[in-house]
Amino acid sequence: MKKILIAVAKPIPGIALSVLIAALACFLESLLPIHVIGSAVIAMFIGMLLNPFLKKAKAVQPGLKFTSKKLLKLAIILLGLSLNVKTILSVGKLSLSVMVFTLLTCFGGGYLIGKALGLNWKLSNLISAGTGICGGSAIAAIAPTIEAEDSDVAYAMSATFLFDMAMIVLFPIMGRALGMTDEAFGIWAGTAVNDTSSVVATAYAFSEAAGDFATMVKLTRTLAIIPTVTVFALIQLRLKRKEALATDRDSAGMRMNVKLTKIFPWFILGFLAMAILASLVSIPAATVALTKRVSKFLMVCALAAIGLNTSFSSMKKAGVRPMLHGFIISALVVVVALLVEICMGIV
Repeated sequence: MKKILIAVAKPIPGIALSVLIAALACFLESLLPIHVIGSAVIAMFIGMLLNPFLKKAKAVQPGLKFTSKKLLKLAIILLGLSLNVKTILSVGKLSLSVMVFTLLTCFGGGYLIGKALGLNWKLSNLISAGTGICGGSAIAAIAPTIEAEDSDVAYAMSATFLFDMAMIVLFPIMGRALGMTDEAFGIWAGTAVNDTSSVVATAYAFSEAAGDFATMVKLTRTLAIIPTVTVFALIQLRLKRKEALATDRDSAGMRMNVKLTKIFPWFILGFLAMAILASLVSIPAATVALTKRVSKFLMVCALAAIGLNTSFSSMKKAGVRPMLHGFIISALVVVVALLVEICMGIV
C-alpha cells in the first residue's frame, strides 16, 4: 500500500507545476485584446524561462514526464469530440483540394529543405506538420509517435509561432489588396496560417464571415492528423527495425521484437473514435464545449512541461536553420494555397 501511495504521489509536484504555469498562460492570453498568441506557446516559453532554475529539481521530473507524454495524449483524444466529421467535410469541400497541395508542399518540400539545411528528420517533419496541419496540435500528436526530443518540439512550435505572428498582420492586408471574397480569404487563411488561435485572429480581422469559414476549414485540416500520425508510426517502425538489425546478430529475433503494436500511437484511435462519436451521436453543445476547453488546457499543461524540460541553450545549438526551414515552408504554403485558389476560380 505504501509503495502504491509513493508511486501515485511521485508525479504530483511536476503535474502541479505544469498546471500552475498553464493557468498563468491562459490568464495572460485572456488579457490580450485579440488572441494573437495562444496560451500553449505562452506556457512553453514560461517553462523555458524557468528551466535553468529547475535543472537539478528531481522532484518535479516524474510529473513533467507524465504531463508531457500521458496528459498530452489525453488532450489529443478529447480534441476529437469537437470534430463533427460530416459537418466539417460538407463545409470543407472547397478547401480539400487546396489542402492536398499544401500538405504535399509541406512534407515534400520540407523533406528536401530539411536535408539541404542539415536538420534531423524529426525536427524537420515536426515543423512541416505544424505548418501543414494545425500548428501545436499536430506537433503535439506526432512528437510522441516519433519519440522526438523536447527541444525539437519547442523549436518546431517556435518556428510556426513566429511566422503566424507575421501572418496575422500581413494576411488581411494582402487579402484586401487582392480583392478576395470572405469565402476565398477564409479558405486561404484556414489552409495557410498554422495555429488555430492565429487562424481565428487573422480571418476575423478580415471579416466575421471569413472568420467563421476559416474556422471550419481549419477543423478540416485537423483531420489530417490521423493519416499523418499513422504514416509516421510506420516510418518509426521501419527505423526501429533497421536499428535493431544493425545492432543485433539475431536479426529474425529482433524483427519479431520490434512490432507495430508496440509503437503504434493508440491514442490516435481514441481521437478518431471521439470524432466518429461526435458525428453519429447528438452530443449537447455544452458537453462538447467543456471537453474542448479541457483538451486545450491539458495541451497547455503539456507544453508547459515540455518548456520546463527545454533550455534556450539547447535550442541555440541548432542555430537559425530550423527557423529558416519554418519560414521557407510557410512562405511556400501561402503561395501554393493562393495559386490553387486562383486555378480553381475561387479568387
